[in-house]
Amino acid sequence: MKTPGIFCAIDAPDLDSALDLTRKLKGTGVDLKLGLEFFVAEGPRGIDAVRSAAGEDVRIFLDLKLHDIPNTVAGAVKSALRCGADFLTIHAGGGREMMRAAVLAAAEGAAQSGKPAPVLLGVTVLTHMDGQDLAGIGIAASPAQQVERLARLAQAAELGGCICAPQEIAALRKSCGASFRLVVPGIRPAQSAAGDQKRIMTPQDAAALGADDLVIGRPITQAEDPARAAREIVDSLRAMAA
Repeated sequence: MKTPGIFCAIDAPDLDSALDLTRKLKGTGVDLKLGLEFFVAEGPRGIDAVRSAAGEDVRIFLDLKLHDIPNTVAGAVKSALRCGADFLTIHAGGGREMMRAAVLAAAEGAAQSGKPAPVLLGVTVLTHMDGQDLAGIGIAASPAQQVERLARLAQAAELGGCICAPQEIAALRKSCGASFRLVVPGIRPAQSAAGDQKRIMTPQDAAALGADDLVIGRPITQAEDPARAAREIVDSLRAMAA
């Protein structure tokens, strides 16, 4: 079994808080996910500051969940390249044309800038949503069915992978293959509170199913000792793979 990477979700509202967490987590073996709240507050300069504090060996996941007309998303992807993010999210619900525009924009922007293109990840069904939530917005499919539909669409558009809940890992591995990256939020170590997530799983169980990367937020960031919490998760996964 391979050891999945871990992105710690730093959902901080300001740069000082983000930098404080970044410094505490340095050397623990976790990478960093920066989301919309932080990006709206601090912008590309905030991303640069976090990367500088984290070190070049730490992967940066910019979770913006872009969703707009193809031309606008393409422009946003090119702009995001200036942040040097390693991963960038796009709502697969925007359709194949929108995702293809993002893929082409990432390749073109990378060629022009000389920087590597980020891995584009399709967002399928947000992990706070269940079947009742989908029905409320007019989708009759179950969460699992909708996730698979959107993941296959993202793969057809040549995205590098998708975001999925832990319960969809096995089905997506079967339908999308081993090379399609599965990044999995909704991860809660044993004894952790579920919070607002409805479809959760432990890191060990998600790793056993074949997740490529796990996204873990509050169990690390709200721990009394975030570095210790991060190391315990990393060490437990490495022990499984040994």
